[in-house]
Amino acid sequence: MRSLLEISFPECVILEAGALSEAIEALEAAGEVDMVLLDLNIPDVSRFSGLNRLRDSFPSIPVVMVSGALDRITVREALAAGAAGFIPKSLKRAEIVEALRQVLEGEIYIPNILEEDNEDARERASILARIEALTPQQKVVLRHLVNGKLNKQIAFELDVSMTTVKAHVSAILQKLNAYSRTQAVILANRVGFQ
Repeated sequence: MRSLLEISFPECVILEAGALSEAIEALEAAGEVDMVLLDLNIPDVSRFSGLNRLRDSFPSIPVVMVSGALDRITVREALAAGAAGFIPKSLKRAEIVEALRQVLEGEIYIPNILEEDNEDARERASILARIEALTPQQKVVLRHLVNGKLNKQIAFELDVSMTTVKAHVSAILQKLNAYSRTQAVILANRVGFQ
């Protein structure tokens, strides 16, 4: 994987870690990072606990799961847990590079194994992954939007300024790839977000 990254993204700086604790230390020391590739079977984690920890500690960094195992349930669970993509190690080199480019452009990479699923299931997985990318405070604001609250009502209930609420709403729209509050609410309702 390292040689593929060096050839395909020659301008990138690659940080490596053998365990999640090392990865967190490296990320804290590095400052700005564009993407994390997280092996599903990295030491000192179980299942998606590493993904959850990275999402909580570094919510703005997309985390792509990488695994030799490929099954629909694992892929769906990874995306629902907030992964920005799931890359099977069995993918051809060109497909891996394309998947990474998609994530770097802000998209969520979903492997072809889910192509056999219906469009609705893929859309739901994508929406869930985008909602998981929200910060805890943004999720609170989204809940208020789903409940039909206006910005001034949200500001009052959360005891924050209108400017703060507007910033949260703007970030929510951007992360959900929604062009309006109404569309954001529709997306949240499609997956039963409350």
